Amino acid sequence: MVISINAPKRRPFAAALHALISAIRVLSRGCAKNAARAVMLALLWGLGAHAVAQTAPDKFIENVSNKALDRIKKDPTIQSGETERVLRFVDEEIMPHVNFERMTALAVGRAWRQATPAQQRDLIEQFRLLLVRTYSGALAQAVDKSIRLRPLRGDPKAAEVLVRSELVGSRGDPIQIDYRLERVGEAWKIYDVNVLGIWIVQTYRDQFSQEVSARGLEGLIAGLKDRNAKAASGSKR
Repeated sequence: MVISINAPKRRPFAAALHALISAIRVLSRGCAKNAARAVMLALLWGLGAHAVAQTAPDKFIENVSNKALDRIKKDPTIQSGETERVLRFVDEEIMPHVNFERMTALAVGRAWRQATPAQQRDLIEQFRLLLVRTYSGALAQAVDKSIRLRPLRGDPKAAEVLVRSELVGSRGDPIQIDYRLERVGEAWKIYDVNVLGIWIVQTYRDQFSQEVSARGLEGLIAGLKDRNAKAASGSKR
C-alpha cells in the first residue's frame, strides 16, 4: 500500500489539517505501519507548510531585527560595546542569518579566487572581527529604537531580494538600514548591508583592492590582523 499526501493549494493550517485527516483515515483501516508513515508525513508537511509561510523576506528581517534589538535593550554590556560580549551577541543572533563567506568573497573581489582555503578562513575571521569592532559602538544607539520596514520591491519569491528598513526612535532622524538577501532553500541569508546609504561590501572592496594591489593577499590579511590587534589593545587605528 502506498501512502501519498499531496500538498493541496490551501492555507497552511487547512493543508496540514487535510494531511492529518488522511492519516487518520489510514489508521481507521487498521494498517499500523502505513498509518505511522502517514502521520509522520502529515506532521512533516504541516511543519513544512508553516516554515514556507514564514519565509517572506521582509518578515524575516523584522523577526531577526526585533530579536536582536530586544537583547540589546536588556544587556548593558552589549550597549557599552564590550568586545567579547558583542562578539558573542553577533555569533548567536546575527551570524546564523548571514552568508559571511559570500560577504567576505564579495568584499575581497577577484583575489578571493586565488586565496587558499587557509587564507579564506583568515579573511573571513579577520573581516568579521573588523566589522564587529567598527560597528559595536553603534549598538548603544539602538536602545530606544524600533524597526520599521519600508515597502518591499520586487518578487518576494526571487532568489535574491532587497529589504529596506529604518531604525526609528523618539529623537533624531531614522537610520536607514537595507539588506541584500539570498534564498537558501526556504531560509534567507544576508550577504550585504547598507547603513545610511553606504553598502558595506562596496566600501571594503575598494579598500581591500588597494591593499591587495600593493601588498598581495598576505599583506591584506596581515593588515586586517594588525588593525584588529590595535583595536583590541585600545590603540587608534
